[in-house]
Amino acid sequence: MLENLKLMMTPEFIKYILVPALIGGAAVTLCSALLGVSLVLKRYSMIGDGLSHVGFGALSVAAVMNLAPLKFALPVVIAAAFILLRLNENNKLKGDSAIAVFSTTALAIGILVSSKAGLTNDVSHYMFGSILAMDKDDVILSVILSVIVLAAFLLFYNKIFAVTFDENFSRATGTNVSLYNMLIALLTAVTVVLGMMMMGALLISSLIIFPAITSMRLCKSFKGVIISSGVISIICFFTGIFISLLLDSAPGASIVVVNAVVYAISSAIGAFKNRIHCSTN
Repeated sequence: MLENLKLMMTPEFIKYILVPALIGGAAVTLCSALLGVSLVLKRYSMIGDGLSHVGFGALSVAAVMNLAPLKFALPVVIAAAFILLRLNENNKLKGDSAIAVFSTTALAIGILVSSKAGLTNDVSHYMFGSILAMDKDDVILSVILSVIVLAAFLLFYNKIFAVTFDENFSRATGTNVSLYNMLIALLTAVTVVLGMMMMGALLISSLIIFPAITSMRLCKSFKGVIISSGVISIICFFTGIFISLLLDSAPGASIVVVNAVVYAISSAIGAFKNRIHCSTN
């Protein structure tokens, strides 16, 4: 543990590894949490898991073909997000069924391609991620994405609120529901691809789900849930990173465990509040 602390304090580690990881990871975590509120309320929270598996398949193909992983995977995942959205809107395949079809097929293709090419070990880090391996380009993309997501929520807050809770009423009032659903799908797809570099295909959906459901145990208003979700996600992220560095554990898994513990605590607090409320009535 002391050796890990000494390593964390070296200027080279802080400048070239820790700072980029913290900036890029915090940006992706914040985006995931904000988008997760709408996705969870629309009962579409597992889209992150489905798109991450699509991303793994695309990254595996890119590795075999010696293509730039991010540039190849990003349009593929965006296309998958739009197709999932269209299938859901047309009632051809409802959310969970469409996600299952896409995720299992893409994951199988990724494993098949990488195994046949003998690159199983080379693409395995896409499954689990490595936040400390984020480079300058990943950090820049993450920061740009976080700015776009924050701007979207500030500019279109009322529309996103309406589309999240009642699409039929939104259409009746003249809101272009498909446009805002596509905006959420697009931002989610980009977030998932960037998040895979940090958390891996197996864990990225936790960044979308945990902060949102934790905030819903503590807050009642939509705005309160959004703000709380963002704050909780950042706190859990930094706590998880610190624990992983201190104990030399996997960063992504540490972040998920911290999120799970915070959710368990929030659930206990919520149950305690409900019990008090019921006893006073």
